[in-house]
Amino acid sequence: MDLAGAKDDQAGRILLSLPTIHCGGCISAVERALHADPGVHSARVNLTLKRASVEADGAITAQHLVQVLSQAGYEAHELDPGVLSSTRTEQQGKALLMRLAVAGFAMMNVMLLSVAVWSGAAEATRDMFHWISAAIALPAVAFSAQPFFVNGWSALRVGRLNMDVPISLAILLASGMSVFETMQSGEHAYFDAALSLTFFLLAGRYLDHRTRSVARSAAEELAALEVPRALTVDGATVDVANLKVGDLVRVLPGGRVPVDGVITEGSSEIDRSLLTGESMPVVVSPSAVLSAGEVNLTGPLVVRVTAAGKDSSLHRMADLVAVAETARNRYTSLADKAAQIYAPSVHILALLAFIGWFWGTGDLRLSMNIAVAVLIITCPCALGLAVPAVATAASGRLFRAGMLIKNATALERLAEVDTVVFDKTGTLTRGNPELDDIAGYSARDMGVALALAQGSAHPLAIALAGAAQAAGYSPADVGDITEVPGFGLEGIWQGRTVRLGRAGWLGASVAGVTATYLKIGADPVITFRFNDALRDGAEGAVRALVKQGKDVILLSGDAPAAVANIAERVGITVWDADMLPADKAARIAVLAKAGRKVMMVGDGLNDTAALAAAHVSISPASALEAARVVSDIVLLGASLEPIAEAVLVAKSATRRIKENFAIAALYNMVAIPVALAGLATPLAAALAMSGSSISVSLNALRLTRR
Repeated sequence: MDLAGAKDDQAGRILLSLPTIHCGGCISAVERALHADPGVHSARVNLTLKRASVEADGAITAQHLVQVLSQAGYEAHELDPGVLSSTRTEQQGKALLMRLAVAGFAMMNVMLLSVAVWSGAAEATRDMFHWISAAIALPAVAFSAQPFFVNGWSALRVGRLNMDVPISLAILLASGMSVFETMQSGEHAYFDAALSLTFFLLAGRYLDHRTRSVARSAAEELAALEVPRALTVDGATVDVANLKVGDLVRVLPGGRVPVDGVITEGSSEIDRSLLTGESMPVVVSPSAVLSAGEVNLTGPLVVRVTAAGKDSSLHRMADLVAVAETARNRYTSLADKAAQIYAPSVHILALLAFIGWFWGTGDLRLSMNIAVAVLIITCPCALGLAVPAVATAASGRLFRAGMLIKNATALERLAEVDTVVFDKTGTLTRGNPELDDIAGYSARDMGVALALAQGSAHPLAIALAGAAQAAGYSPADVGDITEVPGFGLEGIWQGRTVRLGRAGWLGASVAGVTATYLKIGADPVITFRFNDALRDGAEGAVRALVKQGKDVILLSGDAPAAVANIAERVGITVWDADMLPADKAARIAVLAKAGRKVMMVGDGLNDTAALAAAHVSISPASALEAARVVSDIVLLGASLEPIAEAVLVAKSATRRIKENFAIAALYNMVAIPVALAGLATPLAAALAMSGSSISVSLNALRLTRR
């Protein structure tokens, strides 16, 4: 199969997507295989992104690296470096971490100075400590609190409030009043409170960023998977974007089809599993219609272009994913709902405190101090930590169970799920056929079959050769082996013609199951039957989900007989076959319109639109990169068992979030009257605020226990 990378002609860089790597050993093996090629200058593998970046000579092509990695046993897919985004998300994370570190360092130093003030330092000594605190706090606040200032100002400019508005106001007023009090030789300053606010809220913001940083646009990934160049019939390489309807392109064996088109010359077998979910290759010949992204397995083809670039079916699928992602992003999290109520309430309360005290005392300085104390005490530190702290604790627990949470609201949405939709090929099954009952075949038959199968990239031939080698068989001495595209392989063994391939080509009757056939001379045809092996934990996951009261559905692009067989084996009663990618997304939309909260579990290009349209989505680590990117959760291991546990953890996490909101509300019920009464000193405000934040964090840590 063609499993190559895209080449940046100017930089000599080839980028490969490696969906099957999963550990440090894979990294070493891939890099070793690439470095062994004399034309490769450097190769670096990123396990998180499952990509390899290769610097090579201009003569080294993507197709060449396909063969190198294929021989090493690793799958890859073509990516166009020009389509992928920069490392902006990573830079944002580093910037947040830097601001958090500065705020924490400054907070600790100012807290030490405040201890001296709280211990009884007076007059000149107190003023000196306050001025030193100001020198530390003001630059730290100006640098570290910028994310809140920028977001708060952006909201105010369009006439709305968000959680960053009261945060920014509290930080600015606390800092400003502290400077004023220091200038007036006042007893109290809020420098430590301003820094504590900034530190705790940045901690929540960074935790939230960490849960989002892995996620990137799936539509972008789909676009990057498009083949950027095509081979014309006269041997020239051209950009796909420059092709016009009616142009002729050549697709070599092992190559991915770069355009939508119609075959004009040649016969072959096409692997459509990533696009449609069909587990077996399809025989094609002149007049057959091909779609961009399909893989040509056995014979060279000439294809007349009917659509290319932005008009191709693959690009239309990317647009479908983008629309579905936009719809799902409208989900309002619990934290956002709380902010919509909380933000205006805080402002009104602080304003009322100022008006009430100024009306009662006429003392502007006292009234401002009390208003600032109310803002500090009610500032949403606990709310800012409520969701990120729980999400981090739950993500850690699920990571240990073999699941990676990528989206900040995934746990909340997962807790609401009542319907689970599974894909078949590569999800419930491993996607690789396995030879059934190898002991039932003679050594002669296995030897001849192995000799023929070794010369083919057909999935059944690969499975047959693998099973024979694993069982210790050696290939027979078969000569003149040739592959007949669309039919199979033939050769000469002991003077007799031997063939391995389709039933019709060998004059055999179809077995009614997935099979390939061997004929040795005039002997009767031998049938090699295959099963699509279930993924580890498939039956257990379905059983556990049904026990939890979930409706489980199987949707697949494969043939009805194959889908019915898998559905029966895992215990699913509702299923549909022959489904196109748009059909799956439409089915999810129908379920959503009926009020169902759908979790989609899939792995291929044909699943990306459905994964994006679902309320929450999961894909295996072995899935195509575009499917992993659009998913909210990635299964790191081979087993599906953790899915049921993830639902239970999500429900527990949602309860913890609501409990954290209750803790924050209870804290405010106690602290606000104290602040309104004018009894909240800077020490009391800092301790109360820190106490609520720590309580919320400790409650979140309960999720780490099973």
